[in-house]
Amino acid sequence: MSQVFGIGWKVWTGKGEDQEAAKKELIEILKTMQGELGDEHFFGGERIGFVDVALVIGTSWFYTFETLGNFSIEAECPKLIAWSKRCLEKESVAKSLPHPHKIYEAALWLKQKFGIE
Repeated sequence: MSQVFGIGWKVWTGKGEDQEAAKKELIEILKTMQGELGDEHFFGGERIGFVDVALVIGTSWFYTFETLGNFSIEAECPKLIAWSKRCLEKESVAKSLPHPHKIYEAALWLKQKFGIE
């Protein structure tokens, strides 16, 4: 997941060719994750497990990546988005993650604070 955050930073702070390259790299990482998921409900099979809990944390950032990067993760990785929605159906998971709009607001604040336009 650290790769997702590293490349994601470049997506929501980048511009032009740098941002496009970062989006492409992010999508490739997410497609790899989607490939590992396969046709299973969760990474461990039919039940949510440790790997799911460890990875679902990053999905709170997807809205920020998509909005500031002007692309759709769901269009590229629909099975991964379906998996994240299944994870969020678990109340304990949903309650422990920040709302994606809060992450987006924080990202906008950081962009303003550091003069990232």
